[in-house]
Amino acid sequence: MNLQDMMVHRDNSSRTVDKYLMSYEGRVIAVRRHPAVLLAPVAIVVAGLVACSAVSAVTGLLWVWWLWLIAIGYLVWKVIAWSVEFFLVTEHRVMVVNGVLNRNVAMMPLAKVTDIALNRSMAGRVLGFGEFVMESAGQKQALRNVGYMPYPEQLYLEVSSVIFGSVDESPD
Repeated sequence: MNLQDMMVHRDNSSRTVDKYLMSYEGRVIAVRRHPAVLLAPVAIVVAGLVACSAVSAVTGLLWVWWLWLIAIGYLVWKVIAWSVEFFLVTEHRVMVVNGVLNRNVAMMPLAKVTDIALNRSMAGRVLGFGEFVMESAGQKQALRNVGYMPYPEQLYLEVSSVIFGSVDESPD
């Protein structure tokens, strides 16, 4: 099973994605961002737990735990936002769909994409994510940087083959 089959099977039931496709468009790649995007909210919850435990143990104040509930609410909100955010590539466009209450759809036609680069930080190499940087003809586009892409090398090859076409013969 190749990467495209895995992505289509995983996100096949998502009506969120299909709402933004034109009638003649088929979904080629649809993937969520890497879960590492949730590391900062998790760190806030853990730090809040430690801080509230220390304050509660030293001062005996129990109301500080309400502050920790705010941090947990923030984490829950970020998980919900992550679960409804998708990176899409069709035969005609590249899109990022995100937002829980207000939906945002950033789109770039494939014809305008002139170059795509893959950047991986040290954390990205360890955790398995990367950032796509797309260059376009003309003005600055909304989809210039798309971070936290999962399995970046494979996804980069799949996206590149959709954007620039695949050549079946060797370059020699």
